[in-house]
Amino acid sequence: MAQMNMIEAIRSALDVVMEKDSNVVVLGEDIGYFGGVFRCTEGLQQKYGEHRVIDAPIAEGGIIGAAIGMGVNGLRPVAEIQFADYIYPGFDQVVSELARLRYRSCGEFFSPVTIRTPCGGGIRGGQTHSQSPEAIFAHVSGIRIVMPSNPYDAKGLLISSIESDDPVIFFEPKRIYHGPFDGDPDKPAVSWASHPKGEVPEDWYTVPLGTADVVRPGTELTIVTYGTLVHVAEAAADETGVDAEIIDVRTIAPLDVSTLTESVCKTGRCLIAHEATQFCGYGGELTATIQKHCFYHLEVPILRVAGWDTPYPHAFEWQYFPGKKRMAAGIREVMEGG
Repeated sequence: MAQMNMIEAIRSALDVVMEKDSNVVVLGEDIGYFGGVFRCTEGLQQKYGEHRVIDAPIAEGGIIGAAIGMGVNGLRPVAEIQFADYIYPGFDQVVSELARLRYRSCGEFFSPVTIRTPCGGGIRGGQTHSQSPEAIFAHVSGIRIVMPSNPYDAKGLLISSIESDDPVIFFEPKRIYHGPFDGDPDKPAVSWASHPKGEVPEDWYTVPLGTADVVRPGTELTIVTYGTLVHVAEAAADETGVDAEIIDVRTIAPLDVSTLTESVCKTGRCLIAHEATQFCGYGGELTATIQKHCFYHLEVPILRVAGWDTPYPHAFEWQYFPGKKRMAAGIREVMEGG
């Protein structure tokens, strides 16, 4: 085991699979010589060469389109979109081409593309560097959607994504690139170097896609969340003293329904949390699914804690962000409702 933050775990995953499989190639803006804007690909071009770690022009549609062509012709491309906010110029390539290829060719062709992209706020990036568009892509049939919450899962899930024959969009919550964040902006600032790291195997391993993780067992309440808000949920549960079972969805699509519903049937209460806007957010699908399977076990209505239905603000970032205070208030509301 080595001590890694999420950036180091992602870099390790790419290194391991590139060493194992010469068909794995990486492409994106500034990922080669520069090592990526967050340094997730640092050193890979020097190790594997410019023909496998490819600096692409600022053209997201071209990056994703080129990756699809590479995948059809036998490669396993990993395309980086520098920020999730910039994936929209390549939206048609994802929805109309990548997600549909296997279906419309009756299984004759497939393109095992993994699209990595940093998402979410918490770094004062404003409206064009803070979005969480996972619900938009979860709506599209034919794509797997993944979002890890810790370094161990980040490496294992990324390796599984790259080795999968299905296309995957791999969202990386950049607020926890360097370590956990409990959503309390009032705490004194700390250096990135002082953030705790996680134990991660240095060699190859996988975390299976489509499986949720029970981060913390509990009996009074089920909190269903993913990404940065896994850490916020833990902090809020500690603050309230509620014996909450916290479930990290990990794979947004396909969803591990059984793990979620088993927990909610046990606790009788459910809070769903995500950073993206609430209206038509992924929490709506989670709510409908849990309501269907757990209706007669629920003591109170399911509650959602999410971002505002506005663009991600800069000046009011911490009011928008579903931090520890808002999460704790949601926990108390659910517990007092029945």
